[in-house]
Amino acid sequence: ERKKFCSYVKMATAHSGTLVQRHRGGAAAAAAAAGSDNDAATAVDEEKYDDDKEAKLTLLEEILLLGLKDQEGYTSFWNDCISSGLRGCIMVELSLRKRVELEKTGQRRKSILNRKVISKSASATGDTLIDEAQKHIKETQPTDTVGNWIELFCGETWNPYNLRYQLHNVRERLAKNLVEKGVLTTSKQNFWLFDMTTHPLVDQTIKQRVVKKVQDSLLSRWQNDPHRMDRRQLALIFLAHASDVLENAFAPLSDEDYEVATRRVRELLDLDPEVEALKPNAHEMTWAVAAAFTK
Repeated sequence: ERKKFCSYVKMATAHSGTLVQRHRGGAAAAAAAAGSDNDAATAVDEEKYDDDKEAKLTLLEEILLLGLKDQEGYTSFWNDCISSGLRGCIMVELSLRKRVELEKTGQRRKSILNRKVISKSASATGDTLIDEAQKHIKETQPTDTVGNWIELFCGETWNPYNLRYQLHNVRERLAKNLVEKGVLTTSKQNFWLFDMTTHPLVDQTIKQRVVKKVQDSLLSRWQNDPHRMDRRQLALIFLAHASDVLENAFAPLSDEDYEVATRRVRELLDLDPEVEALKPNAHEMTWAVAAAFTK
């Protein structure tokens, strides 16, 4: 019995030590989290993108799907906003993946539109289009502002030397990515004088998830505080509006829900990006891109 008692004491001591060790680890993790709220929130967004099956699409691909005609397989010829909107998506994607950030303000606060974009990490994302934009930002000194980078990526410049920054065939490259993911297929359509490669939708479920994500974020999961919203969903709303494809997500809604959703979008657009970017847990790049499109 004495041996049994000694054995019991050893087991209890070992168990107690394990508990103490776990408690210390939890306290250290809590202290680290409390000291870096913004980094932790960004890490959660990154983890969601990597692990959530419904989040495998980039912001660019989601915007393209919202603007794509399902059967025809191309975006509206009259939409001249989607090109710049997709370039804005690139800036937000790079920031969410911790590849770029806005320069620090210092004692003299700068307008969010005047703050330069600086490279934060040189590691590739694995997406050739996003990596191409990242390479331009990393290799350019001095760097430029969010609004200017969007224009340079669109090729909107009077300086021929800056045409090297233009990102070519963005929609076609995104469509090919979606073909590889099984969301679209490749076809050809005759337009009398020429044939055009199109990409009709084959996986309706994926697009419906994107549409429902937009609808839910403005209806059933609406947060009165934009800083409590999921960062990707908030960016998706701003970028869908800037790309003139938000109405496509509202098409299936009833008249009552449509009125509520559009009113809440207007509430978000009426916010001052300069003020919102200074609030705790704000994602500065999203507000900088929003400011660039509403200036």
